[in-house]
Amino acid sequence: MEDSPQRAVQGLGSFPWYVGGTQVLGLACVVITGVWMGSYHGGYAWDGSGQEFNVHPLCMVLGLVFLYGDAILVYRVFRNESKRNVKILHAVLHLLALIISIVGIVAVFDFHNHNKIPNMYSLHSWCGMLTFVLFCVQWLMGLGFFLFPGTLMALRSWYLPLHVFFGLAMLAMSLATCLLGISEKLFFSIQHTYSQFVPEGILGNMLGLLLVAFGILVGYVVTREDFRRPPHPEEEALSVHFKTLTEGGGSPTSP
Repeated sequence: MEDSPQRAVQGLGSFPWYVGGTQVLGLACVVITGVWMGSYHGGYAWDGSGQEFNVHPLCMVLGLVFLYGDAILVYRVFRNESKRNVKILHAVLHLLALIISIVGIVAVFDFHNHNKIPNMYSLHSWCGMLTFVLFCVQWLMGLGFFLFPGTLMALRSWYLPLHVFFGLAMLAMSLATCLLGISEKLFFSIQHTYSQFVPEGILGNMLGLLLVAFGILVGYVVTREDFRRPPHPEEEALSVHFKTLTEGGGSPTSP
């Protein structure tokens, strides 16, 4: 028991490497997606052509994977910053992820409509829409419970574990949807040559593995106990004062 603080400090020595690993993997996923759509499928446009479809995978990987993963990590990375500032950064990154993912969704619907392709028929599209809707709900509930004053401390304490769980669950859903999308795109593009280990197939498979590695590493950093944000005395004092004023209770239990 006496060694636990020392072990926690020693564990933090590896923390920058893990966080750096998430950024390398996340950026690699975005770059490979961009190269794949740019080099093998003609680049990007907004004219109803296949180039407009290419906007969709790039935006979804950038928004609902990379930026979303970074939004989850901010409470670990900015350990000693004001909690309110970290909350704002968390919300802003989610907002950017939301805006970029909306662009990606509009791009694929516009492409389908322009080319008379049915919408929402595949498992990929069902999972993707479910993930997007839950992401919006999670973001709005997070704003209501944590960013704005006036929410009772008891409600925040009750919702916090759900917020954390569903945050990681939706990252897993985003990654699963991306994997389904990669398989679908490869099937449509190189159906007859995929089994011959053509370069596009290998690139798509590598992207899938990197996405899985990114999700695993983010999940590890977020759930490792000695990487948790340490309690700050001023925040503890504010929490006690807030609970006393609103509920007339004693010291609140730390989430």
